[in-house]
Amino acid sequence: MRENKIKVLKIEPGQTPQVKEISNDLDSLQAEVGGLIECISFPNGCVAVCNEEGKLNGMPPNRRLGADIICGSFFVCDTTCDGEFVSLGKSKVAEYSQLFADIPEFTGQEPELEPGFTFIGFEY
Repeated sequence: MRENKIKVLKIEPGQTPQVKEISNDLDSLQAEVGGLIECISFPNGCVAVCNEEGKLNGMPPNRRLGADIICGSFFVCDTTCDGEFVSLGKSKVAEYSQLFADIPEFTGQEPELEPGFTFIGFEY
């Protein structure tokens, strides 16, 4: 059953992560990130939900994630096996609070800040 409200970890540029309760509907999710949403999966089933056009829209750099930089606000939530967003438990709040605790300084010259696309071709 889908939760109407979910507990997430919200990460704003230049700020420490904060636990927040948000409505679990598309309009509210998009409002949290300032536009269209994109999900970046973690191995444990959690996702980082960010603005898929953050770089294109010139949103401020926020945090490094792997070999990329997320621009604009984002939040982390858990998911079900069916892909529904659900609340983060205490241990995952602690895990991701620690992961995103450091507030990086960006020069604006980082190559990861350039928008890019990857095309993958398949042979039949």
